[in-house]
Amino acid sequence: MSTSAAPAINPWQAFDGTRRSGRTRDLLSLGDFEAAARRVLPRPIFGYIAGATEDNRALADNRQAFDELALVPRVLCNVAQRDQGVTLFGTRYASPFGIAPMGIAALSAYRGDVVLARAAAAACIPAVQSGSSLIRLEEVMAAAPGTWFQAYLPGKPERIDALLQRVAAAGVQTLVVTVDIPVAGNRENNLRAGFSTPLRPSLRLAWDGLVRPRWLAGTLLRTLVRHGMPHFENSFAERGAPILSSRVQRDFSGRDHFDWSHIARIRSQWRGALVVKGILSPHDAVLARQHGVDGIIVSNHGGRQLDGAVAPLRVLPAIAEQAGSAMVVMLDGGIRRGTDVAKALALGAQAVFVGRPFNYAAAVDGEAGVSAAIGLLRAELDRNLAMLGATCCADLGPQHLMDRRSPWPLAGPASPAV
Repeated sequence: MSTSAAPAINPWQAFDGTRRSGRTRDLLSLGDFEAAARRVLPRPIFGYIAGATEDNRALADNRQAFDELALVPRVLCNVAQRDQGVTLFGTRYASPFGIAPMGIAALSAYRGDVVLARAAAAACIPAVQSGSSLIRLEEVMAAAPGTWFQAYLPGKPERIDALLQRVAAAGVQTLVVTVDIPVAGNRENNLRAGFSTPLRPSLRLAWDGLVRPRWLAGTLLRTLVRHGMPHFENSFAERGAPILSSRVQRDFSGRDHFDWSHIARIRSQWRGALVVKGILSPHDAVLARQHGVDGIIVSNHGGRQLDGAVAPLRVLPAIAEQAGSAMVVMLDGGIRRGTDVAKALALGAQAVFVGRPFNYAAAVDGEAGVSAAIGLLRAELDRNLAMLGATCCADLGPQHLMDRRSPWPLAGPASPAV
């Protein structure tokens, strides 16, 4: 199965002054979307997206790990024919990056999960719908067939089985099981921003909404009028709790007993591609391979679980070595530029996923905003490939990297080409 062709890239657009029209015309990088979203979203909603855990050490190190690597270009390599496409689980995608699963995206943008999935499908990249989303996965699959689904497993085996049956019936081909939440992270930054789960109405929340009228009318009131009170729609086979209900905590708890036997149970039933998200140890990569997992996402949950957890990029080479050719190795956490994508690919990832920036883009301008953000990242990666002397993602390797703290490239001193 393959996707349609991706939109053409103009690598000289930054020189000729051409800009997009609409709300994103002055946004020139993924980082610009964060500042724009801060002006649109109420403080609690923005804080939920931007926040991590405790002292934000894991969040900061996700970026620091990329910054410690410098790129080593090659020249005169005839890079006129460039193709950044990749094949994952039998599907050809136009770029080696996708949209990570993000919970309650429909609170930051109207029908946010549909917006993200449709933009990804139009750009021929993968998107993963979150299990803690507020829009039924069946609706998302109808709008964007081929969307991946990320599950937070229910506590009991019979509920896991029922959820798998529902996901399969919806037409999902790639199931992503997130395994790094045995207990909830200490997201005290959410509380400081006024966000909690369940969402609790307050004067502060009301005021934050009133001073953001575009969000209030375009997202919250529009959702309530057209679709009623949002519920967690995809936690189980049946509908979950509304976002204001005290049942939310009970529905999301009870995961500390999970072990690899649960992955074995899922593997025995699931006929599509099975991906495990939240791997940070090479030992767990070995176990995933032994349990028949098709792919892994090296991830520390965007720094939102264990503060101080190692940055995914730092353990990527060791995990890729253990995975070998048996599994697709992917990464999320800290991707903000095309150069970040290139560095992850050079260290062994076959694809990466980006979360917060695409959520911000949806908040700023809906599907058009997400499409604009995808286009910016794709154009950056295209330029990066050319400047590194590569015509495709498979050309990238450790020879293109140097640790800024070390005098030699990661692959050792390069031998002269002959």
